[in-house]
Amino acid sequence: MDKKLIYLDNAATTAILPEVLDKMMPYLTEYYGNPSSVYGLAGVSKEAIDKSRKTIADFIGAKENEIYFTAGGSESDNWAIKSAALAKKAKGKHIITTKIEHHAVLHTCEFLEKNGYEVSYIDVDEDGVVKLDELKKAIRPDTILISVMFANNEIGTIQPIKEIGQIAKENGILFHTDAVQAFGHLRINVDELNIDMLSASGHKFHGPKGTGIMYIRNSVKLEPLIHGGAQERKRRAGTHNVPGIVGMGAAIELADKNLEANAEKEIAIRDHLIERVMKEIPHVKLNGHKTNRLPNNANFSFSFIEGESMLMMLDAKGICCSSGSACTSGSLDPSHVLLAIGLPHEIAHGSLRVSMSEETTMEDIDYLVDNLKAIVERLRSMSPLYDDFVKKNS
Repeated sequence: MDKKLIYLDNAATTAILPEVLDKMMPYLTEYYGNPSSVYGLAGVSKEAIDKSRKTIADFIGAKENEIYFTAGGSESDNWAIKSAALAKKAKGKHIITTKIEHHAVLHTCEFLEKNGYEVSYIDVDEDGVVKLDELKKAIRPDTILISVMFANNEIGTIQPIKEIGQIAKENGILFHTDAVQAFGHLRINVDELNIDMLSASGHKFHGPKGTGIMYIRNSVKLEPLIHGGAQERKRRAGTHNVPGIVGMGAAIELADKNLEANAEKEIAIRDHLIERVMKEIPHVKLNGHKTNRLPNNANFSFSFIEGESMLMMLDAKGICCSSGSACTSGSLDPSHVLLAIGLPHEIAHGSLRVSMSEETTMEDIDYLVDNLKAIVERLRSMSPLYDDFVKKNS
């Protein structure tokens, strides 16, 4: 690739760190045994899986036998919600979630609605924070599950997870959190936060794609989502992805060690980006909570701009960003998250998500902003809506 490349879409996926790949390689070549077998070669694989399980459990204050390995966050979300719905159907068929969840949660809830369950979708405020009063009011005697994401994948807002977990606990309701964006970036303790189930995905914290985590508190009895063999204590069938699990463990070990230092660096870069954009580009809105947001996330809406055109022009400059969730980037509809925080369609269409990593530099951000200013100016110069706006306000 000849042109300069600045990757600022780490919420979509992250690069595998060299140290992580080094740890994975022996399990792709030399130690290829199936950990479910009984001979020595298989035992090496089993030991590696056990080590990763302990590393991940320690990171969130869980027990080792509460960690299950999956193929990603979407599978873990599906498992938590569908299996909880089945396990608790004798008590009731009412589930509470929010309007800004990832589609792995929303579409799973829609599937359950088609199968006799009721779902309440709670509103958020203009910063994307769940309205706790509305959450409390939505609770019914037949409520069996509350599922609220830890931090939003588009606008970065961090939710009051401890308070939500306490509300669920006081009412005898299971609490699941989709922590895909937060895991490896924020400190999480499942006991302190009253979390019963948690989903995470390896490729969001410099681990490999196709790897996921499901935390299930020991007191929660769930049926498997995938039936077959006896892997994962008979709760998740399928031959273990040993290299992936090793890589995920190595990635979270590094994340744990460097979390505070990485967050401090990312916050400084994020705030520099926000300050420059808000000061130097007119008619722009910062989406999400100004401070209570993921360290590496900034999301803006530019009036009189189509987000797709902006992304293509940034790409021509070697800058990789997104206009929302990577899972819905093929959709022409505006982000459901931006609509939920009250943005009109025309403003929501002009969104830009910038998600950094610890490798991002101030120079990268300045290069982005310098190009973004020119791109926004050029796109607005071609916009009849902007032309009308200028004439009305001149």
